[in-house]
Amino acid sequence: MRSSQLMRLVAAGAALCAAPAALAQAQAQTSGEWSAGAGIEYTSGDYGTSTTTKILAIPFLLRYDTEPWTVKFSLPLYRISGARSVVPGFGAVDRGNSRRRDTTETGLGDLTTTFTHHTYYDRASEFGFDLTGKLKLPTGEEDKGLSTGSTDLTFMFEPYKRFGRLTAFGGLGFTSMFGGYLDLRNTFNYAIGASHKLDQGDSLALAIEGRTAPARGVPAQRELIGSWSRVVDKRLRVQAYGLIGLANGSPDWGIGGSLLHAF
Repeated sequence: MRSSQLMRLVAAGAALCAAPAALAQAQAQTSGEWSAGAGIEYTSGDYGTSTTTKILAIPFLLRYDTEPWTVKFSLPLYRISGARSVVPGFGAVDRGNSRRRDTTETGLGDLTTTFTHHTYYDRASEFGFDLTGKLKLPTGEEDKGLSTGSTDLTFMFEPYKRFGRLTAFGGLGFTSMFGGYLDLRNTFNYAIGASHKLDQGDSLALAIEGRTAPARGVPAQRELIGSWSRVVDKRLRVQAYGLIGLANGSPDWGIGGSLLHAF
């Protein structure tokens, strides 16, 4: 789930990921299955500064499913052009160096590992929930603005309920951040949305997700995300999405997609 933390996806998302765990949980998962893939995301925004910052992210994805667990790994490659103060996933921060206001940097970001336990599902009411833990390690280069240098722990409660072809889902949790060059504090993360299954392969989803401010002077995040997902066959899944930022901690807009292949 990118919550942005449903993905940021994204970071993913995410990075990336604009579809939450609730959508995957609506279908039976294959036990002991590995999947690998990649995504691409392009965002643009001023993040409350006087400069437009453009971020191209290419996350490399690895996933393992074995009931009742799903484990996911994501490592993004970034190209950032714009305000030196903007860090992916945070927005504009004080990096303690005002000599260069604008810059272009390329490199790997932080490694994120996500553990989701599909804790409860009642077939009669079609209600269930997942519990998710996420660990972000500071593998990105701080001096390039690709990381804050902090180690982050996130915990999420993710309920969902099906109404025929419609699935309503949400998420509520918090993130604790340790280390790095910012005076970081715990944040609360949230998401609410719905998906509609068009047919056996295609689904549409719409969600609002956000996060409270992670540090003094660093704005909160809030985004509206629309996505399309297709299960091409038992081994191939593709997704495309667009987002609109609703707070200074988020980009003004963005588009992205991902492909995941099981083996």
